[in-house]
Amino acid sequence: MSKLGLMIMNEFKSMTVGQVKSYLTNLQGNNQDLSQADRESLVLDSRKGVHQALTAFDRQRAKESLRRAHIQAMRSREEALMQAGYQVIAGVDEVGRGPLAGPVVACALVLPADMPLIDFDDSKQVSLSQRQKLVAAIDQYAIDVQVAEVSAQQIDETNILQATKAAMSQAILALCPRPDMALIDAVSLPTLTIDHQAIIKGDASVYSIAAASIYAKVYRDRLMAQYHDLYPAYDFINNAGYGTKKHLAALAKFGPCPIHRLSFAPVKAAIR
Repeated sequence: MSKLGLMIMNEFKSMTVGQVKSYLTNLQGNNQDLSQADRESLVLDSRKGVHQALTAFDRQRAKESLRRAHIQAMRSREEALMQAGYQVIAGVDEVGRGPLAGPVVACALVLPADMPLIDFDDSKQVSLSQRQKLVAAIDQYAIDVQVAEVSAQQIDETNILQATKAAMSQAILALCPRPDMALIDAVSLPTLTIDHQAIIKGDASVYSIAAASIYAKVYRDRLMAQYHDLYPAYDFINNAGYGTKKHLAALAKFGPCPIHRLSFAPVKAAIR
């Protein structure tokens, strides 16, 4: 072993196991790897706790590498479109097609190309606390975010698909700068004059759509919590308007409230 290697090894030997763990944790927090000399020194350390700390560090580094690769894969469509000449690319998604009450909500957003790697994923796969943190990150970094609502009354006047398309179109057209490409989760908008792509399961595979999905869900959940204060019997704060057992029981007992979708079968049944 070189003199430098011996010096590094002696430096680690003078550290407690707890100090070694703290050193590795600090590296991990700064997304840094061990130098080859440091790694060799820790491998040669005779203490079991040091070996366990190194194993945990390597496991976390591998996990982080996979996470970053996943994010890069989700960003690949936007990157390809930018290379093709598109400059302002919007991600678009909706939430609230299935509930018996409340509006359908669409979010359209434009993220900067140099945005830090943030692990957006399908909003249904992310916890409430994590969604709220991600929304804060979107607010911090996004070039623009627009949300559009279409009410239960408007849904009843047309249908849920047309209402969804209307909300998406409104959100897209409100963006500034105006996008020259919109990536939309599953829904095609034939009347939209902007280039767009409808991507099946886009909320789980396309970076900007996943971000829009999370933003729309948090926005609508907060809105339904406000409606809960007005109509507490229906438990909107917990079901967001979906047809849970408690919600259906309240419908049967009290009938619909002003934000119920009267054209939806379970609500119709409660009116009779």
